[in-house]
Amino acid sequence: MARHLAWHETLELHELIALQSNCLIHLKKSLKKVTNPELRDLYLFSIRSLEKNIKELVPFISRAPRAYAQERQDDSAFFAGNLLGAAKTSVRTYAAAITETATPELKSVFTKHLNNSIKWHTKVFEYMNKHGYYPAFDLHQLLTNDAENAEKALTMKY
Repeated sequence: MARHLAWHETLELHELIALQSNCLIHLKKSLKKVTNPELRDLYLFSIRSLEKNIKELVPFISRAPRAYAQERQDDSAFFAGNLLGAAKTSVRTYAAAITETATPELKSVFTKHLNNSIKWHTKVFEYMNKHGYYPAFDLHQLLTNDAENAEKALTMKY
């Protein structure tokens, strides 16, 4: 077994922990609003699945460079992270859709929407970077934030 992670897999680890932690927090905050029993069971299954994934991923953070702690005062990082995840998904989805589109008019609309999604992602990223929620140039802090957000997601009551 390798003693430490490679840089590229450390960044993938970050992406997965960040996305799944934000999704878990969202599911837990939303659960009380879900009244349909079958859908509620699906939410509970999703919560347990994400909790398991996060618990298995977090230990790998210790195999990346050492991180430094930063305390968060409110949920702004969570809400901004949700926006960033949505913008990132939008960029990826439109980019993929363009490669599958044969109708020129639709491709033009998709391309316009892709560019808007890129602008959206940029604005959210800049906000998060400015407020220290996404320290993209500091891997130590990035992983520390991931670990803290994962812990918050795992310990949050629902």
